[in-house]
Amino acid sequence: MEQVKLIWDFRGPNAIKIAEHHAKHLKEFTTTESLENTTCDTEQINPMHCTAFLITPKDKMDFIRERLKPNRGQLYNSKS
Repeated sequence: MEQVKLIWDFRGPNAIKIAEHHAKHLKEFTTTESLENTTCDTEQINPMHCTAFLITPKDKMDFIRERLKPNRGQLYNSKS
């Protein structure tokens, strides 16, 4: 199953807290929309740049992208 990683970028001194809060809402969205096989989390690139991300099957990408407007996305390989 091909997966994509949808990414929201946050920058500034509060980036990690904002990314964590956004990831919480991403998890709520996946529950509300009954989306299966998804993963939501955060990643700190550096102290001033953090991301919230949602990994989902590629066939759900358009549905999520239209509603949540991620900054970017990439193909996701779970083995890496």
